[in-house]
Amino acid sequence: MSAEENKTVIRRLIEEVYNGDDMDLLDEIVAPDVVNYTAVPEHRRGIAGFRHVIGWSRSAMDANFEIESMIAEGDTVACRITMSGVHRGEVAGMPPTGKRFSVEHVHWHRMAGGKLVERWAVRDDVGMMRQVGIIPAPGQPEEASPV
Repeated sequence: MSAEENKTVIRRLIEEVYNGDDMDLLDEIVAPDVVNYTAVPEHRRGIAGFRHVIGWSRSAMDANFEIESMIAEGDTVACRITMSGVHRGEVAGMPPTGKRFSVEHVHWHRMAGGKLVERWAVRDDVGMMRQVGIIPAPGQPEEASPV
């Protein structure tokens, strides 16, 4: 597939699956043995683990992903993404705070045969946890944090 066709697949993943909750589309655009290097070990390999991670991010963080920019070369697609949402479920053992957050991510995707086969990400998890009050912001008294 061309770089542009690969970008189309990743755009569908973000817009239709991550944001639109069309989990059935995963079978069409994600390889059964996908490796998501950013996930915790028990959900790192396979489409079931991939589904779990997406479902968790949608329920715990009520997450929405906005593509800021996307580039592709050969079998690789990279995206700069803004993830925003509301803390609505348990994260890092902390109950929901109901607070909003917005952080930047960078995702890399390797494609083969029109499907996602590997995924890496650089995320601002600390920034997200500070925004929702899971960990204190710099200069914030420790006792102000729910941790």
